[in-house]
Amino acid sequence: MPRKNSKMVSRENKKAALHDKLQLLRSVTNSHAKEDSSIIIDASKYIQELKQKIDMLNQDVAQSSSYQNAWPMVTVENLDKGIQVNVYSERSCPGLVVFVLKVFEDLNLNVLEARVSCTGSFQLEALGIENDENGECIDSHLVKQAVLQAIEEWSESNDQEC
Repeated sequence: MPRKNSKMVSRENKKAALHDKLQLLRSVTNSHAKEDSSIIIDASKYIQELKQKIDMLNQDVAQSSSYQNAWPMVTVENLDKGIQVNVYSERSCPGLVVFVLKVFEDLNLNVLEARVSCTGSFQLEALGIENDENGECIDSHLVKQAVLQAIEEWSESNDQEC
């Protein structure tokens, strides 16, 4: 007899555990179903909805990253003889060079050397030094923020994106 009781207790424990798991599944999926099979069907529908949401989010991320790829990349670094600014976009950005060079003027930088290409893509490489000879290094982060702001202003003034 003890064997049957232990098997019966084991079955009851498994049944109770299954019931608890189904109730948990029911609460996670916001199912109002009473029958076990209906809870599982609701859970399956819920999983499909989650998959659709993931697909939509992945599309949003892909669109966002393609937008970011279209926006010009800006790198700024301090050099011994000044500051190097590089701006690159896969697309042509007519008039952008004026906005970027205005940053040099606003920050009191002299352009020592600049190379610009606007054919098919936009590429600007500029080397600048401070007008006054106080020996301080200009903050590359400040220059980068100013160039990004200039790109934003250029974009708004031309109602276009690079």
